[in-house]
Amino acid sequence: MFGALLGKIFSDIIFLALHVSSTGSFPPALSAKKEQELIEKYEQGDMDARNKLIEHNLRLVAHIVKKYYSTPAEQDDLISIGTIGLIKAVSTYKSGKGIKLATYAARCIENEILMHFRNMKKTAQDVSINESLDTDKDGNALTLMDVISDESNIVDTIDTKIKIEKLGGYIKKYLTPRERIIIELRYGLGGRAGLTQRQVAQKLNISRSYVSRIEKSSIEKLRKAF
Repeated sequence: MFGALLGKIFSDIIFLALHVSSTGSFPPALSAKKEQELIEKYEQGDMDARNKLIEHNLRLVAHIVKKYYSTPAEQDDLISIGTIGLIKAVSTYKSGKGIKLATYAARCIENEILMHFRNMKKTAQDVSINESLDTDKDGNALTLMDVISDESNIVDTIDTKIKIEKLGGYIKKYLTPRERIIIELRYGLGGRAGLTQRQVAQKLNISRSYVSRIEKSSIEKLRKAF
């Protein structure tokens, strides 16, 4: 399913973001010299340099998120959404534009969070889903979020739908026909059941190790696109 593929693309960095937000311990900020070195390496295609730039700017996400969340329960959602904005910022940053990475990243993070709130507002028909409507039997505030909840998180659902639409477009735009076939078979896109790497290899009459390499490179392409 698209959800499984999205999870594969974002799991490592989002996990780190949520982990550090809960522990309060963020990777230290980079010196201007070190940051410029990593930017230059990433512009030459070094994905490890890109990941380090993201990790060491996670405190910027946390700083911006503090302006927007009203309850502790919202923090993890907004951290994950803000991290998506940070990933986009680092992935699209151009050092020759004369703007600092932190300044550019802050705009991207805020845009991602504001887009999230705009979509949430449309879904809730302009009613705040965190607005207190009543109290439960124990005297706790009861919000619209509680009333419409079906043990799933509406915020996550909306955010996932947005990313799934983007992912479908990126698969068509950035992957070769062979890469698309392997990703579709592996993750069960198009309504089919997902297959193991060995099953895909047998179906396409290629080696399992080749399937693994294609899958890994395809996911890196999609991760970079996001």
